[in-house]
Amino acid sequence: MDKAKRVSDTPYPVAVEEAKTYFWCACGLSNNQPFCDGSHKDTGFSPVRYEADKTGKVFFCGCKATGQAPLCDGSHK
Repeated sequence: MDKAKRVSDTPYPVAVEEAKTYFWCACGLSNNQPFCDGSHKDTGFSPVRYEADKTGKVFFCGCKATGQAPLCDGSHK
């Protein structure tokens, strides 16, 4: 099965909850972007764990090129 990358040229704004853990898709194959759905199996990629330090909005990277994974650092520009 050919897996097409599902990346975005913009970040994903997500309302997060303090102390909740999220797993960001690092491979770009998840159908549940920006979060991992297990599609990385056999790719060599692993999801990146993110624990919210406060409740609010964060911007998860959509292009997968960030240097501050899992958050957007503007690399998509």
